[in-house]
Amino acid sequence: MKAYYQEKGISLYHGDCRDVLHDIESESVEMALTDPPYLVSYKGRWGSKQGTIKGDAEASWIAPVFVELWRILVADALCFSFYGWPHADTFMTVWKLVGFRPISQIVCVKNVWGLDYFTRSQHETAYLLAKGKPAKPHTAISDVVDWQRVRAPLHPNQKPLATISKLMEAYTRPATCIVDPFVGSGTTLVAARNLGRRAIGIEVEERYCEIAARRLSQATAELSRDSWV
Repeated sequence: MKAYYQEKGISLYHGDCRDVLHDIESESVEMALTDPPYLVSYKGRWGSKQGTIKGDAEASWIAPVFVELWRILVADALCFSFYGWPHADTFMTVWKLVGFRPISQIVCVKNVWGLDYFTRSQHETAYLLAKGKPAKPHTAISDVVDWQRVRAPLHPNQKPLATISKLMEAYTRPATCIVDPFVGSGTTLVAARNLGRRAIGIEVEERYCEIAARRLSQATAELSRDSWV
């Protein structure tokens, strides 16, 4: 498949990740870092017009995607994945059936609270999953990570660049190849580019591919501004 964007070790593909992942060579990627749909039909706050994220209303994609991620990851590799906590059992069941072993839970504490419901959400969680027996990092980071709200988000569920960069730097080395099958507005790819990693990103919606490509075409200094972070 022809890349939507490709430069200096960063590749972005527009398409269904189940199809694109199938074309990636087995055991050719060293880490997966992704923020998949949470299965909650999220539409954004305050009457957002961005629409529901594709794949966020049903779970049929979970097993095929993580089976492919297992296949393309090298032996003894890490997979870092956010997930939708109301469906934690669904995600964990698939991960374990595929072969992944949970080795840590990461809690991202937000500087801005969510709207009130039964509680006001102030955190998101993710799992660090292992394929085989990956080496421990040289210096282990805390399992509680700061999360500064994105001031001008380009995607309804855009993750802070600083948070993703910290996680990526902790578990990869320069030139490591990272895959993100749900790249959204491209934060994983931007972090990889800035840190000197290689990366493969996949996004099913072309409007977000356009945004990701635009972010990647900017200078690093521009990408550190609040409007992009």
